[in-house]
Amino acid sequence: MTQRRIPTDTLPGVDARTQGLSTQQAEAQHSACGWNDIVPQVTRSWWGIARDTASDPMLWFLALTAGLFGLLGQMTEALTLLLAMLPLLGMDAYLHLRTTASSAGLASRLASSAECLRDGQWQKMAARALVPGDLVRVQPGEYFPADGLLVQGSGLQVDESTLTGESLPVAKRALEGEGALPPSAAEVHWGTAGTRLLTGTAWLRVLWIGQDTRYGEIVRTATEGSHEATPLQKAIRELVVILLGVALIVCAVLALVRLWQGHGWMDALLSAVTLAVAAIPEEFPVVYTFFLGAGVFRLAKKHALVRRAVAVENIGRVSCILSDKTGTITAGALVLSQQMPAAGLDARGVLEVACRAARPDSGDPMDQALHQALGPAAPGEQRAAFPFTEARRRETAIWSNEAGALAAYVKGAPETILSLCVLSDGERGHWLDLVNQHAQSGRKLIGCAWKALPAGVAMAVEPDHGFQWAGLLAFEDPVRDGVREAIADCMAAGMRVIMVTGDHPATATAIARAIGLGGAHPQTLV
Repeated sequence: MTQRRIPTDTLPGVDARTQGLSTQQAEAQHSACGWNDIVPQVTRSWWGIARDTASDPMLWFLALTAGLFGLLGQMTEALTLLLAMLPLLGMDAYLHLRTTASSAGLASRLASSAECLRDGQWQKMAARALVPGDLVRVQPGEYFPADGLLVQGSGLQVDESTLTGESLPVAKRALEGEGALPPSAAEVHWGTAGTRLLTGTAWLRVLWIGQDTRYGEIVRTATEGSHEATPLQKAIRELVVILLGVALIVCAVLALVRLWQGHGWMDALLSAVTLAVAAIPEEFPVVYTFFLGAGVFRLAKKHALVRRAVAVENIGRVSCILSDKTGTITAGALVLSQQMPAAGLDARGVLEVACRAARPDSGDPMDQALHQALGPAAPGEQRAAFPFTEARRRETAIWSNEAGALAAYVKGAPETILSLCVLSDGERGHWLDLVNQHAQSGRKLIGCAWKALPAGVAMAVEPDHGFQWAGLLAFEDPVRDGVREAIADCMAAGMRVIMVTGDHPATATAIARAIGLGGAHPQTLV
């Protein structure tokens, strides 16, 4: 199991894992660690953009050529070349604004405020004011404001699709024990900035803030990086330098020849300038600039983030594409794909049983998919609920109908639900075989059951036997529209496409076959 390091040397001393910081401790931590700015708020200055733009020799090439036309008195040509510089300047400004907007979009998955325990009191504060060592409380549906250890909470499920791309909820557990923190902890005990809590209430001991969080690392990778020139850009620069050198030499020779022939300095200079204008192909940088501008515009229409205009050229040389599956090739959302009702029930019947045990406001994608598939539910009142936990692996709810009759409904891991039901060994074996068959294809399965309860039953006790088996429900992440056509276009262009996923190999093979990747027998490497 993957372990993540705990920076115990930079944390202030606290007597208990559920104790918050004092104001003095928080101020000392803030002085040492700074703000919890996961997405940097300080953007690149316009002066820095202008300096980088001015380093491009093509810009000076256009300016020099325009100056030569001006010396010859051809102001129309000089003005035309100066106007041709505007797309080059405008593209850098546009890319800067668009990158800034995209970086701001990254912040939409971050908590803007947090409930923090300071001086023994829970208080609402800006998330950027958190420091390592703070204890925060995260409610269902909220994003974690920083990276830290889960020190209290039960039945925790987290949506980590922002970081991993996987649509299924991830179960988390609070770190057990008291006293000093260990040097490392497994991923199951961590809450991460940019991920969202779906179920339960979590207490998080903040350990990493700002750019030191995993989300901060992703943002830094997306917004920073080298600006190495592409081969075409290097070739044009080299050509420009050579042509300028040759033109200057020839112009100097012509000026000397005109002087030797007895013409004046003005005549010699004008002759040299005329030759330079004719010899220097000023169309090169103009065409190149508009070419890149058109490429950037087309990519922007496809919602692609282009940090440098020369990326347009690089895209043309792509020979292999590695694509994530969940959220890229697939929709990144669970949908109910199949209902397998038990004898005596139809597809809607098993769905109604599951929805009785599913909370519509839990934030769990599976619960949301169930209620969306069912639509309007039959009237009734929920009298008690027993949320899902990793130990029980099920969720139970007790309902009463309009006549006042009570019934318990349960959903969860198929093996767990089958163990609660009254079934023969043959029936149980049949359903377990179905579970194994669908699990091999990568579908997410849950079992459902129900039980009539007598009047006056204790609502505080969860029923754990005597249920009637209702059936199985299978969920999957469907392929996005247009993916198969996009894969075909890439392969027709000679590009190799590789799908990368953390799902079951059978799931990867089934998705690859559905999108036409690898033909009828895709090659799957583990």
